[in-house]
Amino acid sequence: MSNVKVKRKGQVTIPVELREKFKLREGSILEVEEQPQGILLRPASPLEAGEVVGEKAYRKILDELDDMRRKWRSKASKTCCG
Repeated sequence: MSNVKVKRKGQVTIPVELREKFKLREGSILEVEEQPQGILLRPASPLEAGEVVGEKAYRKILDELDDMRRKWRSKASKTCCG
């Protein structure tokens, strides 16, 4: 087990041995899951091909993701920083 330091923006550095073992590279996507014991990071499954959406639907998806991020950040800042 290794200890890592959480940096200003919530970033952590995964030890090189684990990055190599799990073939993690810059830009790799990880799933983040809350567990009773703590936080679980695991490589995300490869994305499956889906149906093609138009520009309007694409923008709606991006807006929904941005809204989810804002809500999560707001909740996280209230939880961690009072």
